[in-house]
Amino acid sequence: MTTLLSIEIHSEQDVVMSRQLARDIAQALGFDSQDQTRIATAVSEIARNSFQYAKGGKVKFWMNGHAPSIVASCQDTSEAGSNIAAPKVSPEGLKTLPNCEQVLLISVEDKGTGIANIKQILDGNYKSQTGMGLGIVGSKRLMDRFEIASSPDDGTKVVMGKNLPKRAAILTAKRLAEITQQLAIKYPDNSFSISGETKFLSRPTSQLFEEIKRQNQELIRTLEELRKRQEELNQINRELEDTNRGVVALYAELDEKAEFLQRANELKTHFLSNMSHEFRTPLNSILSLSRMLLDRLDGELSAEQEKQVIFIRKSAESLLDLVNDLLDLAKVEAGKIVVHTSEFEVRDLFATLRGMLRPLLSYNSSISLIIEEPTDIPTLHTDEAKVAQILRNFISNALKYTEKGEVIVKALRNGNNVVFSVADTGIGIAPKDRERIFEEFIQVDSYIQKHVKGTGLGLSLSRRLAELLGGSVSVESEVGVGSIFFATIPLVYGNVTERESAANTNWQLNSMREPILAIEDNEETLFTYQKYFEKSIYQLMAAQSLKEARQALKFFKPKAVILDILLKEENAWDFISEIKSKSATQDIPICAITVVDNERKSLGLGADAFLKKPVERLSLLNKINALIKADKQQKLLVVDDNEIARYLLKEILHEAVRDGTVANYEVLVDSYPSSQSVGCLSLTELPSLPFPLVIEADSGSSGIHLAQVEHPACIFLDLVMPDMNGFEVLEQLKSNPATKNIPVIINTSKHLVEEEISYLESRVIAILSKENLCHEQTIASFREALILAGIVVNSY
Repeated sequence: MTTLLSIEIHSEQDVVMSRQLARDIAQALGFDSQDQTRIATAVSEIARNSFQYAKGGKVKFWMNGHAPSIVASCQDTSEAGSNIAAPKVSPEGLKTLPNCEQVLLISVEDKGTGIANIKQILDGNYKSQTGMGLGIVGSKRLMDRFEIASSPDDGTKVVMGKNLPKRAAILTAKRLAEITQQLAIKYPDNSFSISGETKFLSRPTSQLFEEIKRQNQELIRTLEELRKRQEELNQINRELEDTNRGVVALYAELDEKAEFLQRANELKTHFLSNMSHEFRTPLNSILSLSRMLLDRLDGELSAEQEKQVIFIRKSAESLLDLVNDLLDLAKVEAGKIVVHTSEFEVRDLFATLRGMLRPLLSYNSSISLIIEEPTDIPTLHTDEAKVAQILRNFISNALKYTEKGEVIVKALRNGNNVVFSVADTGIGIAPKDRERIFEEFIQVDSYIQKHVKGTGLGLSLSRRLAELLGGSVSVESEVGVGSIFFATIPLVYGNVTERESAANTNWQLNSMREPILAIEDNEETLFTYQKYFEKSIYQLMAAQSLKEARQALKFFKPKAVILDILLKEENAWDFISEIKSKSATQDIPICAITVVDNERKSLGLGADAFLKKPVERLSLLNKINALIKADKQQKLLVVDDNEIARYLLKEILHEAVRDGTVANYEVLVDSYPSSQSVGCLSLTELPSLPFPLVIEADSGSSGIHLAQVEHPACIFLDLVMPDMNGFEVLEQLKSNPATKNIPVIINTSKHLVEEEISYLESRVIAILSKENLCHEQTIASFREALILAGIVVNSY
């Protein structure tokens, strides 16, 4: 490390002198004019800060093979965090650093109070009205190296470095001594030492004036450069404006052309649509009249006349096919073609195609048409007619261009799509023509082409129809081997994700309740049904049209269907037959409901029950219970530690159900040997009993065990029992997957508080009291609770 010189800062003139010295040193070391200005500006900014905030300081210049390392570790030493303490910069630390490229180093130090918020200043986040911090940040940007240490006790020390240009020669001690000697000659009135630290004692005014003059010249040059760059920027902006005007004009022209083409296309489509309709009328007349002539309605025809009429008819049929294709194509292009969605099976579609295309095979017995039976393909919900039209075009083309061999039609499922394929052993298609064949009026030249008729619209129309349905068409072919045409059609027309989302939103199933599908277009009636089913074991799922009902049946299988026969503009009679004809839904019971007495017709078409509107709540629920339970034996589990209470409850159930003698078995925990299930009734030892069957448990634990083993249709539970109270029993029943869906009816003499009632109402069907009420009211309450729990009551 070689010290060049240093200067004390006591006044503004010293700040200007430090700038001049920095410039002269930089020039002597080989820096260009821009770097000279950067170094001089950085030194003057930091020196001015030292004079302004610390009332003086010292600037030192030296050469080193590295930049001195100062670890800017700032520590808050006051409660307010305003005083910043940082480590000192020791000369010993600078001497021990490793050598690297040559660096001009400048240090500026003072003995002031330090700089608060030093980290914020260096990060550029400090805002000061006096401008403090701007000089530090600006100097840091101008120099290659910049480090600062500041504390209230030791003041502030800034070390800046600028790497010497790579083109500059390596500086020796002799060269540095020459530079110092030149500075001494340039400033003769100063006290100057070559071997030691140089101090300037006096500063001539002429030298200060020269430095200010030089700064002004630099400012003028900078302003001139800015002016030139501004002119260049203005020129570029003018060129960009001219370019933008050209682009805008080009876009306007393109819009005009696009509008013209769109108008021309609309006119073409309108013309084709109108002319197709105009052609159809006379063509149909020609076909009808030729049919009459061939049927000899007005007398016999000679052989030559019959031949001529047949030619006329065939020509009319070909022209009608062309007109139909043109009309379909015009509708697709105009966006006027309507997709008529329906549910259909691929198997049924293939059966229709077999019958329709069989006559085409009579002209060429050397071709076999094989339509393979589809497997594992669900019901499609799309436009069956358009899918059939696509396949007809594929198959008819395959039969035309296949001289011998076979045409194979398949359908395979691929995710949410069905991929139809038509493979032939015909002449094949060259690679260059595989995309052209889907263009309008394009026919590939071949030796077969002149023998077959065609318009060149079939494949183009097939592609448009497939895209309309949300699918696509493609082809694989090899000349001389054959071709395979593919049509990929979604299982469900439209956005499947949106459909499923909408369906899931409308039909959120509750795993604790059994779904009932109600098909009713009257909102008031649906609201009434919702109220009817609120407290029951059933969850009512509403559909206001047959379309919604079909969607619902795809997402869940209801326990029963309530169907309004008189739906608006829909045939509910056919819907009954539709449900009963499908294996997936034929076992779902249907209850037809209407204001008209059509019981015989409803039952004749397949409905399982009939009710006439208006329907009473318990009558409807009990009818649903009867349809779902059918002839299944129902078990009722009574859990009560009091034998008399169990006896009285069985008597009430006997009268409430009114089904003859209710099966009565008292199951006591101590009544059976340990080899049998404790508290459990062994049904294999019982004779055939009338419905329903009542099972008893004299404790909470035995009741839980019986519920798991016997799976009763309903549980009557007392809340006050010695070993385990009813609340604990209920909690275990509802937490066990095997018993959580069993409906529970509380039958207790306990006086319940509001918290207990609130807890029970969300978990049980009904809360009944053992207190002596009037007999009729007791029976009515039990009947209602049984019906809500899904038990069939014969009095309704």
